[in-house]
Amino acid sequence: MQDLLPVAAEIAELLKKRGETLALSESSMGGLVSASFVAQPGASAFYLGSTVIYTRGAAKALYGLEGAPRPDLKPLTEPYVAVMAERVRGTLNATWALAEMGASGPSGSPYGPPPGTAVIALAGPAPAAITVSTGSADRAANMRAFAQAALRLLRQALSTR
Repeated sequence: MQDLLPVAAEIAELLKKRGETLALSESSMGGLVSASFVAQPGASAFYLGSTVIYTRGAAKALYGLEGAPRPDLKPLTEPYVAVMAERVRGTLNATWALAEMGASGPSGSPYGPPPGTAVIALAGPAPAAITVSTGSADRAANMRAFAQAALRLLRQALSTR
């Protein structure tokens, strides 16, 4: 987590300066991004909270998802995860929300993508989404890579606004 803290600190300062807030929905990152924000002094000024959604049952319970948010959306795709980001943003009334869904390894996702694949979406004033593919089945390394990518995506959106 040490490598996440400097970027999280930079993001925290931008959000606090603007009076903006952040919410998260993590999956295969396992709470690493949340921990990097909670570690920041004054986190309650910008950080509203997060979930770690690791099973379909949890997604159904927390987001009321019976299946795909729309019939045309497949899980572990940028449009699907963008809907998840919008849901957490709306639920927590945040300026920004990051959502992530992936397969950290050692096996792939039941939805098809191989290990080392994650989709990260950002909802808010500058929505964005990316797909990360590490090509690795190293679970811990993938979790860190996904978390770094999520923080970079948010920092980039904040920096260009």
